[in-house]
Amino acid sequence: MFNSLTILDKIILDPPATQIYSRLGFKKKITDLSSSRQKETDCYIREAAALIALRGVFYPIPILKNDGRTTGLAGGLSFESKKLASFLDGCRDAVLIGATAGASIMEAIREKTAMDQMTAAVVYDAAASEMADAALDWIMGYINRQLRRDGRCLLPRRFSAGYADFKLENQSSIFEMLQMEKIGVTLTPSFLLLPEKSLTAICGIP
Repeated sequence: MFNSLTILDKIILDPPATQIYSRLGFKKKITDLSSSRQKETDCYIREAAALIALRGVFYPIPILKNDGRTTGLAGGLSFESKKLASFLDGCRDAVLIGATAGASIMEAIREKTAMDQMTAAVVYDAAASEMADAALDWIMGYINRQLRRDGRCLLPRRFSAGYADFKLENQSSIFEMLQMEKIGVTLTPSFLLLPEKSLTAICGIP
């Protein structure tokens, strides 16, 4: 498993309706949602899901150094972040993971916005965000199934560039190591991923 890039060209997931509704601001047993509004929202979620093409990638990599400030990984990768070092404390290995919801859903969001169909655009956006996040969860589960053969498992949480003192510019190194262009993702000069509903993260393996 280690030191090899794995590309997951097609991740099939049902839309996480509860999380999508939560992102839209609906709170179970608190928000009053009419049946017609729910039908409309559910319809837009299904439309969005049909446009979302989830793809992912992961790269397991040994941790060579962690002095509480700097985390050094195999392949010459090094990150300066006390929070990341603390997160990975006690881990022998890390896994870089990435996922994208694809370009089609982003084009659809722009089209709905241009046509002033804002409800559809907002629901599409929420669905894409939550499905991309769910894809990272799915990848972690996929990795865990392999790790269990050796009696190991990932830490339950993940850590992303741009969080706490782990600067967003670290996205560049992660992007390059994951070769995310292979799943249709590019990186802007300001270290943002395109299409927008694309994510990367670091997971730890004790």
